[in-house]
Amino acid sequence: MTLTATPTEQLKIVIVGHVDHGKSTFVGRLIHDTGSLPEGKLEQLQQVAERRGVPFEWANLMDALQSERDQNITIDTTQIWFQTAKRQYVIIDAPGHKEFLKNMITGAASAEAALLLIDANEGIQEQSRRHGYLLNMLGIRQIAVLVNKMDLQGYSQERFAAIERDYRAFLKTIDVEPKLFIPIAAKHGDNIASLSPNMPWWTGPTVLAALDQFHVGQPPEHQPLRFPIQDVYRFDDRRILAGRVEAGVLRVGDRLVFCPGNKSSTVKTIERWHAPATDRAGAGESIGITLTEQVFVERGAVAALESAAPYELKQFQARLFWLGHAPFAQGRLYKLKLATQEIEVELAAIHRVIDAATLETVARPNPTSVARHEVAEITLRTRRPVAFDTHAEVAATGRFVIVDGFEVAGGGIVAPGKYPRRSSEGHPKSDNLYWSFGKVTAKQRSARNGHPGCVIWLTGLSGSGKSTLATELERELFNAGRQAYTLDGDNIRHGLCADLAFSPEDRKENIRRVGEVAKLFAEAGVICITAFISPYRADRELVRRLFDQAGGKFIEVYVNAPLAVCEQRDPKGLYAKARANQIQEFTGISAPYEVPENPELILPTDQLTPTEAVARIMDYLHVRDEDTDISI
Repeated sequence: MTLTATPTEQLKIVIVGHVDHGKSTFVGRLIHDTGSLPEGKLEQLQQVAERRGVPFEWANLMDALQSERDQNITIDTTQIWFQTAKRQYVIIDAPGHKEFLKNMITGAASAEAALLLIDANEGIQEQSRRHGYLLNMLGIRQIAVLVNKMDLQGYSQERFAAIERDYRAFLKTIDVEPKLFIPIAAKHGDNIASLSPNMPWWTGPTVLAALDQFHVGQPPEHQPLRFPIQDVYRFDDRRILAGRVEAGVLRVGDRLVFCPGNKSSTVKTIERWHAPATDRAGAGESIGITLTEQVFVERGAVAALESAAPYELKQFQARLFWLGHAPFAQGRLYKLKLATQEIEVELAAIHRVIDAATLETVARPNPTSVARHEVAEITLRTRRPVAFDTHAEVAATGRFVIVDGFEVAGGGIVAPGKYPRRSSEGHPKSDNLYWSFGKVTAKQRSARNGHPGCVIWLTGLSGSGKSTLATELERELFNAGRQAYTLDGDNIRHGLCADLAFSPEDRKENIRRVGEVAKLFAEAGVICITAFISPYRADRELVRRLFDQAGGKFIEVYVNAPLAVCEQRDPKGLYAKARANQIQEFTGISAPYEVPENPELILPTDQLTPTEAVARIMDYLHVRDEDTDISI
């Protein structure tokens, strides 16, 4: 079978199967039967086998081609090409689980279809089920199952039907609907390029005909722009950011934000190698760009439109398939690779562990690790923010691999979650936003609650006693029949501000958000107690102005304890880490704390017990004058 014309359409496929189910034999036969072998290669290998006195094996053909590819570093060793009259095909060579994960999940080559081999003689194996689960997890929906080695079962229609029935039933439990099952004998070429006379009962398509029935997906240009930076080059006085547009469309004049880091600039030019420059690049294109404003960007940054940035967090939920010999365990650091980002990561929590072969939940109370060949629903925590999307939103930035030492040991996808998106002053705001006024007045709320709302803003160094005082004060107010609630700094950073770090800019945004939430509590008639270091005077004044504008009460309480006392207490061990340079931007050590100039209260907690300090706040709240009366 020799093809002369070269089709322009291309489809990437992955071929997977148990190690002994004949994948190499099948691929070798596929290459031969489509006329894709180099001239004389088959005859050469047949002569070598004859000289050695051993039978020729189609798997040897793949070994020979692999050896040649390994000796030529200019050839991509992960891809094999063949073609039919309809289109070109690229096989993403996946000799084992690790290579499959590495190639598929990192996006080095993302398949749109899969062929899954099952040995008719051995039947469905655990790896067969694991491969099915993995294909489903990665979102590959175009799947054909090839029941190989039918010759060893006498080309039995009953054997084929039994394997199809059982494997379909399994795939149905994971919501996978294969396009079709095909009986083959790769060694003899049965039903690969032509229908086999050995199976007259088979009236379906050949493997090649089935492949031609698959559809080539359109590049994801309708998705938000994602342009991971692979490298930065300097030509003359230009800095060119090189990468591949994984999703969306990039145009000259677009205002981009680079995540993580939130740096912004505008696309000046789009550069191509050995091709004229254009003002547009779509998904799938490898390009370079220059910027109008030079900002520091390095490999790993993900460029996006300011109006549709990815999530930028240090924690996310995921579904993980683990292949490492050593378990994926809590308390250890690994390397996470997502797009072009490489970041230290740890296993924060395990929500559920699944046996990928049986799909049963592993009965292991309070698991702290994920074992080899297990799938788990987990939470990952990175050492610094990582730019990502959920896999359902943008596949290329929603999948990752985990590296243990120097080996890819697992991979997975980002699961849906309630992830906050990072705010940016550069993001366009709508002019069509209006404040909605309710029909319950502040006076009515005060009458119902017995007091007006306010915020009691506790500020001070870490270890000064803010959280202790906040919880004690909340209890005292509650026991007195008052509506009170505490917003604690650590708690807020687990949710509302989980996307923020501790740079001055992030601290400012953290306090702005907390101030807005505290104002809403106060407007609801609640006494809102906040416990935040809030180190910068300007940030605290910003919150005070929010309350002044809304006619609310802002009571600043300086929880004053000397640095030496706070460091001696060190309830969370943070000062010790800061002194050891394990924590950057730590207030009092490597970042400043600006003492309040005119706080409503100062509590020297190195001299007062918590009970005495809370009593002073309660006394202050009972003062009745025109400015501070909240009548509790």
